[in-house]
Amino acid sequence: MKLPLLLCLILFAQYAAAQGQTQRPNIILIMADDMGYSDIGCYGSEIPTPNLDTLAAGGLRFSQFYNTSRCCPTRASLLTGLFPHQTGVGHMSEDPGSRKNGRDIHDWGTPGYKGYLNRHCVTIAEVLKTAGYHTYMAGKWHLGYHEKEKWPLQRGFEKYYGILAGASSYLKPQGGRGLSYNNEKLPPPEGDYYTTDAFTDSAVQFLDKREDDTPFFLYLAYNAPHWPLHAKEEDIRLFRNRYAIGWDTVRARRYRKQLQMGLIQKEWGFSARDAGVRPWEQLSAAEKQRGIYRMAVYAAQVKCIDDNIGKLLAFLKGKDLYDNTLIIFLSDNGACAETYDELGSRPDSLINDPDFSGPVSYGMGWANASNTPFRKWKNRAEEGGISAPFIMHWPGGITAKNRIVSTPAHLVDVMPTVLSVTGAAYPATFHGGQSIYPLTGYSLQPAFTGGALQQHPYMYWEHENNAAIRKGNWKAVGALKNNTWTLYDLAKDRAEMHNLAAEHPDLLKALKAQWHQWAEGNFVLPKKEP
Repeated sequence: MKLPLLLCLILFAQYAAAQGQTQRPNIILIMADDMGYSDIGCYGSEIPTPNLDTLAAGGLRFSQFYNTSRCCPTRASLLTGLFPHQTGVGHMSEDPGSRKNGRDIHDWGTPGYKGYLNRHCVTIAEVLKTAGYHTYMAGKWHLGYHEKEKWPLQRGFEKYYGILAGASSYLKPQGGRGLSYNNEKLPPPEGDYYTTDAFTDSAVQFLDKREDDTPFFLYLAYNAPHWPLHAKEEDIRLFRNRYAIGWDTVRARRYRKQLQMGLIQKEWGFSARDAGVRPWEQLSAAEKQRGIYRMAVYAAQVKCIDDNIGKLLAFLKGKDLYDNTLIIFLSDNGACAETYDELGSRPDSLINDPDFSGPVSYGMGWANASNTPFRKWKNRAEEGGISAPFIMHWPGGITAKNRIVSTPAHLVDVMPTVLSVTGAAYPATFHGGQSIYPLTGYSLQPAFTGGALQQHPYMYWEHENNAAIRKGNWKAVGALKNNTWTLYDLAKDRAEMHNLAAEHPDLLKALKAQWHQWAEGNFVLPKKEP
């Protein structure tokens, strides 16, 4: 009797394991807004982010993952697996007040700059919904505003709560930058409210109220730490004295930590402080106090993201969903220096003003530190504009834990990865027979078990006439308005401090020609600005 019983138990265990291996994973895609490369602990920061650090330790970190340098194009590329111009969002999305003479101000007369997702692309939500997934979104949409056909529920999501436009008040979203639930706009919230908390609470509620055990896709898109500087006072207090050391010391400490953890290579170099930023010691006492406070508010915004990710993880564990959920975390662009003031724009009195949603910000000095060790920031094609922290975590599917992946990867690789792990099919036609542009990215799934990733022969960028192309370790960066290009060897100079254009004119010429070929074939050029 003992042998058959033991044999049955073994067979049952093997069956259960096989079932677990074939069970489709849940997918959670978490995006931060305007957060720099080095702003979380596992990428070098002093800001405590224990939940993100835990995800990185149990999964993968990418040291060379690229976005598009701006919020709207990144969101378009992330959700579709295409270059943003292919989707119609090569510049900015529609926003309240963005129409002039019946036309959106970002519609520049070509298909690549319409300001909303066109019908020749499909979102991850549309693909997974067709494959039987539940699909939910909470947070910032910013991919089409003026007609409901451009809203999340019309692009594959079952439920939605958040802000359709870009920046908003964290404390009282209102007016055209207010809140929406599904297909209805909501009145301003009452009482104690904070977007980062509310978006997470809605996401958890969507998951908790599922009517069955069908796998789900959740897109949680925070508006933090984008301006305005709005944070909870109890969080700000934790950082009030931390930044008296100034941005030069913060940059140096982050750089050392990045080297120690093996995230970056010493050969890449360490960029010089931006020319528009003074050494911290040259600031007056009053200027230092202003800078200290603004960075404290920014750090509080980042901390709150991590706190809320902890809340989401606790829910997943409590519902026994954690092990079979692939969680992806990234930022939409490099840190934001808008409006390009050294210490940040607008008076301090607007910080934590619930009725203000404009650019009260932390300035160029701190944005420079947020992007350690790179140059420049959001909007630009230098590494500081396009490099993102990127974490993947899946206990049931990632065995190469606490690994840093150094192969360059891109937003266009996320859709192929989702297709690979879920078994969902990418359509040739959709939206009533419309042809869908084919994917050009590669699945990142081989990295889950320590395998090598397929490398992109070229990577391409264009935003607001800032262009770039990468081939292997060579990268050309172009300013299209005056047709000037620089050239860098990223293996020796990822900080982009040494322009090699004069030493390698033929290589630069070939890279420029390749970039123009891509641009002309992907609705980047001709660009007809108003």
